[in-house]
Amino acid sequence: MTKEKILVTSALPYANGPIHLGHLSGAYLPADIYVRYKRLKGDDIIYICGSDEHGVPITISADKENVSPHVIIDRYHEMNYEAFKKFGMSFDNYSRTSLPVHHATAKEFFLEFHNHGLLKEKKTFQFYDKKAKMFLPDRYVEGTCPNCGFEEARSDECENCSAQYEPQELKNPKSKITGETPVLKETSHWFFPLGEFQPRLEKYINEMNEKYGWKENVLQYCRGWFKEGLKDRAVTRDLDWGVKVPLDNAEGKVLYVWFEAVLGYISSTKEYSEKIGDPDLWKKYWQDPDTKYIAFIGKDNVVFHCIVFPAMLMAWNDGDKEKYCLPQNVPANEFLNFEGKKFSKSRNWGIDAIDFLKIFPADPLRYTLAANLPETRDADFHWKEFQARNNNELADIIGNFVNRTFTFVHKHFEGKVPEKGNLETIDIEMIKTISEYPKKISGYFERFKIKDGVNEIMNLARTGNKYFNDSEPWNTIKTDKTKCGTTINICLQTIYTLAELFEPVIPFSSEKIFKMLNAEKTTWDKCGEENLAEGHKLAKAEILFPKIEDKIIEQQIAKLGSGETEKNKDNLITYDDFMKTELKVAEVVAAEKIKKSKKLLKLSVKLGNEVRQVVAGIAQSYEPEEMIGKKVVIVANLQPAKLMGEKSNGMILAVEKDDGKLQVVTVNNSIKNGIRVK
Repeated sequence: MTKEKILVTSALPYANGPIHLGHLSGAYLPADIYVRYKRLKGDDIIYICGSDEHGVPITISADKENVSPHVIIDRYHEMNYEAFKKFGMSFDNYSRTSLPVHHATAKEFFLEFHNHGLLKEKKTFQFYDKKAKMFLPDRYVEGTCPNCGFEEARSDECENCSAQYEPQELKNPKSKITGETPVLKETSHWFFPLGEFQPRLEKYINEMNEKYGWKENVLQYCRGWFKEGLKDRAVTRDLDWGVKVPLDNAEGKVLYVWFEAVLGYISSTKEYSEKIGDPDLWKKYWQDPDTKYIAFIGKDNVVFHCIVFPAMLMAWNDGDKEKYCLPQNVPANEFLNFEGKKFSKSRNWGIDAIDFLKIFPADPLRYTLAANLPETRDADFHWKEFQARNNNELADIIGNFVNRTFTFVHKHFEGKVPEKGNLETIDIEMIKTISEYPKKISGYFERFKIKDGVNEIMNLARTGNKYFNDSEPWNTIKTDKTKCGTTINICLQTIYTLAELFEPVIPFSSEKIFKMLNAEKTTWDKCGEENLAEGHKLAKAEILFPKIEDKIIEQQIAKLGSGETEKNKDNLITYDDFMKTELKVAEVVAAEKIKKSKKLLKLSVKLGNEVRQVVAGIAQSYEPEEMIGKKVVIVANLQPAKLMGEKSNGMILAVEKDDGKLQVVTVNNSIKNGIRVK
């Protein structure tokens, strides 16, 4: 059979918060199951992902914490990558869009389009928040839709009626950052002519659907965009944080994150190629027309991966350089809700992946999510269902089948695979069933019907249990040991098949089963054969899936919604929490501006006999000389951080005035340095 060359990507998670179960269920677990399955098939496959690390939400988080954006992205990149590893994600490379290789790749695409006259420079009006001193992205402006009157419309389109309009048409605009009414301010940006690619995009999607069968939900999203008509999209924005626009007349502008983030798939593959010492390997996957490229995403990313990114690749391919392959399929999933509601950090509704995996092992979660993937419509995660899937299916079906078979073979056959005797009808049917399963499950996984495939594998475990019961080895061991041996042999062959079929879904448990079998995996297509020789010595059995007690689940349910939220709804902290913060009086003895920063001052402050450096975001409110001699209050036991390359060992307290400027909190000059504020 011809082996395929496959490139798989999962949507880059945004490094501004932790991933939760909804994310895992959307773009990551389905991809990982598909990739693991294809590896067992022996295909040449590479799996690429990484963190999306630019954009305004990250700068806002950084400003709130008075840290650099690097602090935010480092925190969540590491947190999410750790969660992915614990969850069993098998990425070949997990990169970052803040890396030089990504910046270079994004700039290369921009310059290719700019130099060929594709991009159009236009003067536009954009909402500007005077208080925040920044241009506002569309999603940070909210107002009344000029078409339907919906009061929570964005500045460029309405989620309620899907109308698109110019910013100046939005009624009653408000900044979601400060709550102030923003003003329209002229700026200039470069635009990608997406509308020019609409006929080609429609043809491309129709052809891919005819050949490979795209999911109906994905087709409907695309058709909705085509019906509205594609328009030019800005590829630059006014912001400090991001990939700098590589033009002399573009100071203060970066590439729009929608444009550069999707190029992270290419830059991540380049990084992987460098890591393994084969710098040109990435071209084998991205620039070979024989490559099968599959992009796994959630439904909120359909427009970028089915329309925008393909248009960008088409635009590149119109030039005279090596061509990129376009996605052959984009099997987007719908959303996973949590106990009937959307995940919400503010309402304490849901659970982050990293927190979940501190309590429970990965495989029960992988199985529960996989058995209920939101492939065609939104689905729900329920704690009680998770418990039932673990206890009633993993433990009572496959766990029980493995345990009773191993117990029997160690007790009656010296821990060795027994010989088979004459086969009866029941035995022949079971052997036939096992042999047909790899092809049956392939039929589901190849069509991205992961949920159906997973549930069908569990049906094989059910069939194995039924075969064990119907064969009654507890009786035949007394009356016909050869017949009993035949039953146990076939049960062990079934367990081997289950271990391999389940490897893409519950890899940690599959590995345990193979260790118990004292055997190695074979190829996917051969796992339904008789892979355990008669007389093969087995290892000892272990419990695969411990039962989850009611009280553990009840504790998790009690944390949801009102339980935790009521306690913390006003951000209340305990007295002990407050006493952990050391507020101390300090005298500013030196101050200077930090180059390339409009907001930061570098201060030397004296606490008693100690002098330390503190970086404060007050440069737009104070000149350096104004700060010298002031007695200020600082958080003295704050973990050190680096801002614009300068170490900050503390935080100065300040209040925001009505005009948006900051006023530092000062104390009387008679108060001694180093005194603790209580």
